[in-house]
Amino acid sequence: MIGKNKSIVTLVGAGPGSSDLITIRGLKALENADIVLYDALVGKDILSYIDKSVPKIYVGKRSGKHSYSQNDINKLLVDAAFEYGHVVRLKGGDPFVFGRASEEIGYVESFGIPVSVIPGVTSAIAVPSSQGIPMTSRGVSSSFWVMTATKKDGSFSEDLKFAAKSSTTMVVLMGLSKLLEITDEVGRYRGAMTPIAVIQNGTLPDENCEVTTLKRASELLGRLKPGMPGVIIIGDVVAEHPSFFEEEVQRVLYSNF
Repeated sequence: MIGKNKSIVTLVGAGPGSSDLITIRGLKALENADIVLYDALVGKDILSYIDKSVPKIYVGKRSGKHSYSQNDINKLLVDAAFEYGHVVRLKGGDPFVFGRASEEIGYVESFGIPVSVIPGVTSAIAVPSSQGIPMTSRGVSSSFWVMTATKKDGSFSEDLKFAAKSSTTMVVLMGLSKLLEITDEVGRYRGAMTPIAVIQNGTLPDENCEVTTLKRASELLGRLKPGMPGVIIIGDVVAEHPSFFEEEVQRVLYSNF
């Protein structure tokens, strides 16, 4: 067990949402924590695994609403390590998948504080899987590409275009606010009937999955929950979702009347 006088930071991936998808190693780190700094996408039930006497500080960032800037978080990690000892930085998904883990590690280590990383189950794979959507499928897709919708300056990443030009399964994280812009861009390179799925609150009890095609992407807006995080999946593998063909047939029949 880590002593309280030893300053150390552990970055823990909390998984995609559901509390039972955190790793055993991650749980052990929480049990040995002297203080926990957690993100917005961490399932609230996971916090119940932490001893009530352990301070818990919310440092989440979501849709432009930041409780702390990244610089503030970096400084808080160092201050907490010197004051408390073992700091657990609890991040949604996996720390190294768009989690800015490298920035935090570099800053903390510059103060001579050791950092360890415990991987987590990334939502990029787990959330589609929870809905029966594979990333790869023989004869359908032999690869998948995980990306964010935009770069730091708000413009589209070149990766979005490169992926759209290929046959790869596209998984877009943190992109719901630009859903139509994304589908319009992808639609320049892929067919209008390309399947798309949007999954919100993945792996949680109120998980919501909507499937359609690029051509009908605008219809999703009225079916999604405003302000809720989500994962966008684009590619032929989405057709393996149980309801895809049923919904598409209904739309075709309905459009004939």
